[in-house]
Amino acid sequence: MSNYAAKNNASEPEATPRRRRKLWLASGVAGLTGVVSIAAVGVATGAGAVGTDGLRWSTAQQVSQDEDRPAAAPAAPAGKKGAPGQADRGDDHGRDNRDDRGMPVPPQKGKDVPCDSDRLIQALIFANENHGGVLNLAKGCTYKLTRSDAGHDLTGPNGLPVITENVVLKGHDTTITRDATAAEFRILNVGRGGNLTVKGLTIKNGQTRALPINNETPEAVWSRFSNSVEATKAAEAKKEYLPLLQATPKGIALKAKADSAPSTLVDPLSNDGGGVLVQPGGSASFEETHIVANQAGGVGGGLANFGKASLHHTTVADNTAFLYGGGIFNAGVLRVGESRVLNNDAIIGGGGVANGAAFIFRRDIDGGTVLIEKAEITGNEALGFGGGLLDIQGNTTVKYTKIVGNTAVLAGAGVTAAGDDSTVELAHAEVAKNTTAGVGGGLALGFRAIANVTESKIVENKAGFFGAGVFNVAGAATFRHSEISGNRAVGPLGIGGGIFTVAGEIDLQKTKVSHNFATLAPGGVFSFLSNVKVDDKSAITANKPTNCAGIPTPIPNCFG
Repeated sequence: MSNYAAKNNASEPEATPRRRRKLWLASGVAGLTGVVSIAAVGVATGAGAVGTDGLRWSTAQQVSQDEDRPAAAPAAPAGKKGAPGQADRGDDHGRDNRDDRGMPVPPQKGKDVPCDSDRLIQALIFANENHGGVLNLAKGCTYKLTRSDAGHDLTGPNGLPVITENVVLKGHDTTITRDATAAEFRILNVGRGGNLTVKGLTIKNGQTRALPINNETPEAVWSRFSNSVEATKAAEAKKEYLPLLQATPKGIALKAKADSAPSTLVDPLSNDGGGVLVQPGGSASFEETHIVANQAGGVGGGLANFGKASLHHTTVADNTAFLYGGGIFNAGVLRVGESRVLNNDAIIGGGGVANGAAFIFRRDIDGGTVLIEKAEITGNEALGFGGGLLDIQGNTTVKYTKIVGNTAVLAGAGVTAAGDDSTVELAHAEVAKNTTAGVGGGLALGFRAIANVTESKIVENKAGFFGAGVFNVAGAATFRHSEISGNRAVGPLGIGGGIFTVAGEIDLQKTKVSHNFATLAPGGVFSFLSNVKVDDKSAITANKPTNCAGIPTPIPNCFG
């Protein structure tokens, strides 16, 4: 295998390609009146794919112990810098160098790995078999992977050995990529007991095969949480649509029938995690890293986390998932800090980030715990729902974060929460300029989901039908010290520019709903069989054509 040492332009976020397509436009508004065909989105399989039989990861391939064992040195006392001649136990920022589980991370002095992918594979094998290690990757190098470990792990194939120990990969303008002509495989896989730390890398072009999806279309799945698709069709036909929204979502009965049959395990599958997979019991940390242009046939185009994962000063961009989580999928514990999730695509839901997944014909994957702080979720798309962020039966907290310019065809272009016990907390967040052809341009709540919004803005979002700012059916939302303004329900049947709620609960505390627009009245807040509370320090004002006038269920403290 030849070396390939080129400048890593893709590691710079600005160098990632702009949108290759607009999924929601490709599906068209007709996607609201017909089933979106997932099969229409192809996967490049690589006609010139290289076989995997030529690669055998065995001890015979390891480099010698004298050459590749990480340099050993006496450890300094815990929490202190090493004395002369001792390894430094702290990380590059002077913190005590322990992982999320409190386990010590190997000393930062490690083994240099030449710019050769075979040597990288050998070094990882050696680290796994010798209690971990630190691998210093070649500066400005592209490690191009052409073969995989197909058959060596049930979640494979993988381009690099499954991480089973404490391993640190330190790069300097360094890329690890799957060769464009190679067979399908992801780049990195962290197994049970493995702890991976990645710094200064670009992880690129991983691809997992699309498995049969049993007609799990975006419309079919969304029907479990809302009848909004049927309601918009009825509205277009000038038929009664409110009873449809009030009724129990039709997909629930079908799902209950599927749950009575033998269920599929919720552990990761071989098609999850196009770039990186973190298995249950594994953990991974990414710092100053770019996870770009990966594709998953299942969930998690860039990263699929079923264990523990954290991202800091990291970019997740231009990834695709055929099911959920174009950028990131989570079913464990996830933390995203001071990072960017942009220009990712998902077919069913969670174009940027998906915490959990729902299905019709197999068992759901409940969302885990997500904390997103000081981040940007921008320019992501979903054919279904949750263009920027999706939570299904999980718990997601978003602080000091912008969710801007995302797109979804069916619902919740900015943020979607759906399912029992699904909870989204937004604090000091901005949900702005997101667009859907359906309902809920900014925030969509489906069937018993909960949202708590504090000191946040839901502004300048657009919807083709109901609830340009907020769409809520049988959910509950509390807004404190917040603003819902400048949202536009622009379709011919657009209603509820600010808030649209049916059979749910809305609580406005010191919150302003103003300058929203809808084609049909009201432009401020639409309520049907909902309990809407407006305290004396909240205001619903300057909305067009009316604030609340013309709604079936009157709202106290709303006039005009």
